[in-house]
Amino acid sequence: MAREELTRLTGNGNGECGEKDCPNVYRTASGSFIVQGDLSDAFQAPHGEGLVEIPEAVLREAVRALGW
Repeated sequence: MAREELTRLTGNGNGECGEKDCPNVYRTASGSFIVQGDLSDAFQAPHGEGLVEIPEAVLREAVRALGW
């Protein structure tokens, strides 16, 4: 899946990162989410999965973008 196929919910100039390429939340066409953030080693994720860490402000921005 290409980034262009995703709806960017954060980082559109309103949050702490502005329009820069930093932690972001994206929505897929099927309604699931892709999270971009710093890699985390808080615990060992199951095979095929990964952990990322994002600031609370980014998650709040994504929720506002969805109107929740």
